[in-house]
Amino acid sequence: MITVEEARALIAAALSPLDAETVAAARAFGRTLSAPITATRDQPPSDVSAMDGYAVRSQDLDGTPLEVRGESRAGTGHNAPLAPRQAVRVSTGARMPAGADQVVIQENVTIDGTSLHTADAANPWRHVRKAGSDYRAGEQLLEPGTILNPAKVSLAAAAGIGDIPVMRRPRVAILSTGDELVMPGETPGPDQIFNSGTPGLSALVFSVGGQPLSLGIAEDDPEDVREALASADGADLLVTIGGASVGDHDHLRRVFTEEGGTLIFEKVRVKPGKPAWFGKLGELPVLGLPGNPVSAMVTARLFLVPAMRTLLGQPSALALGFEQAVLGAPLEANGDRETYVRGVRDHQTGPVRALSKQDSAHLAALANATVLIRRLPDAPALDAGQTVEVLPL
Repeated sequence: MITVEEARALIAAALSPLDAETVAAARAFGRTLSAPITATRDQPPSDVSAMDGYAVRSQDLDGTPLEVRGESRAGTGHNAPLAPRQAVRVSTGARMPAGADQVVIQENVTIDGTSLHTADAANPWRHVRKAGSDYRAGEQLLEPGTILNPAKVSLAAAAGIGDIPVMRRPRVAILSTGDELVMPGETPGPDQIFNSGTPGLSALVFSVGGQPLSLGIAEDDPEDVREALASADGADLLVTIGGASVGDHDHLRRVFTEEGGTLIFEKVRVKPGKPAWFGKLGELPVLGLPGNPVSAMVTARLFLVPAMRTLLGQPSALALGFEQAVLGAPLEANGDRETYVRGVRDHQTGPVRALSKQDSAHLAALANATVLIRRLPDAPALDAGQTVEVLPL
């Protein structure tokens, strides 16, 4: 058996980032940048007013009236330079007239015909956003591998990028196996259960930025498994659930080998998820997850998520995002496998405690968990108040 770290490294070594495409800025949320975003011009492109008021020369603010000469509105500037002892009405975001270096807000002025009266003192550049104060033309604003949240999409659009270069979404085929499974919404027999693995993994794939492709359920029959594997053609990654044990009705691993598949690893020193495996069927990477739904979801977080991030070209794809947390209750000593204990955290930075149900068949407990508490092999018992590593869910 290999360690969790070794398994992740082997998966990453077998994968390469996908090709790129462009999408409209309005559809770029959640996508991963394939190229840098560089500003096409200064922002703001000129000095602009930060408030509604009057653009003035600060040196003219000595208590004597100023003459109001025109208006500068957002989108329609005042083109004439500001002469001594003149003022121009400005709105928020409007271009400052040449020569102006201060805005007197409208609440601080009195207008008498074309005369402006104010008690404001000189304060150069007050209420003015200077040209390029946000960013300059040619400045790199976003790096390749960046995941585009709403603010980053807005930044790319503000930089003048209408079609944003992004990585293609990984097509992740998901195959569940076993005669005991039926799809949700169907009527199960007395010895059957609903297939929770495919919907759960589809949601995970979607959340990481991929395109899930359900291959349905392969029966416990070699030919049905063979047909199911063939149907993954065109996927970037195939994820299988179950069927990898050595029982009489577990055909997946054998059929995979018969079809020319090559195993890269076949067991991981982890709990839950020891039967997880990885290989290649031709050029298609195949990640095998345990059939138990909790084990499948936990190992997917450990192995599928980094695999997808590698395909998306994201930096630090192997970094799972562990955080430090304080225990709110004792933890017993760990066994000889790296273990991921389902737990809850009182709030984002509060203490954590393990849930009472840790059986890998208890999916409701996993759904209630907010973190996975990482326990290294042979870790000693811990008391409340000690520090542990947690993986947010």
